[in-house]
Amino acid sequence: MQNVLNALRTLEEVAARQPIGVAELARALELPKSSVQRTLVTLHTAGWIRQAPGTPTRWAVTTKALLVGRSATGELGLRDVAVPVMEELRRRTDETVHLAVPEGGRIVLIERLETSRPVRIVLPLGQNLPAHASANGKAVLAASPAEAVERYIADGLARFTDSSITDPDRLRVELAEIRARGYATNSGEWRDDVSAVASAVIGPDGTTPVASISVNVPSSRMTETSRVALGAAVREAADRVGTLLGRSTGP
Repeated sequence: MQNVLNALRTLEEVAARQPIGVAELARALELPKSSVQRTLVTLHTAGWIRQAPGTPTRWAVTTKALLVGRSATGELGLRDVAVPVMEELRRRTDETVHLAVPEGGRIVLIERLETSRPVRIVLPLGQNLPAHASANGKAVLAASPAEAVERYIADGLARFTDSSITDPDRLRVELAEIRARGYATNSGEWRDDVSAVASAVIGPDGTTPVASISVNVPSSRMTETSRVALGAAVREAADRVGTLLGRSTGP
């Protein structure tokens, strides 16, 4: 039983920190490196994890974990509703469009439609996005109840770049601004080279954020003018998906 629990803990840590190496995993799990290495081999053989491209000593989750998660939470229905709207958004903007969902306090990327431009943002499906340092995450936080926001803040706001918001009061102010304009922005707060706008998809109950849709671009391509235009487009797309979800679950 303990081996099974260790394997599940290892899979969760890989998903949260990917790509990650054996030594870092062993420290996080407080387990011997030899035990972690054996668990990684088992997970790899079973198809749950893979070696990260260009860094064979580091690991990332495969789409197998994503597919199981979708089946468990009903996200395939969400995807079916969202993808046609996302395709229209991509045609309008010719930028990469992402769909992410809140899951256990994390924001998980579940779908990606890529731009035709040669310089693009590519994030793996299943990627965990920091809620306070990504447009998708901030969009979800802004649409969440105040107590959920405070619980997230209480866990600490990690710094990823010099632009990351680590001050709780500053984050609260930004979330209020997001609520007022209807979309969130990210200007190199998670990765210096990534900028984005995102808007939350509200579920059939009219209050709960069930997903977020974002347009992601290289920071070098994001201007203030394009940010405003993309924000309006992504807000419209998210509203459309929310409306369709309500229709699909209604009487």
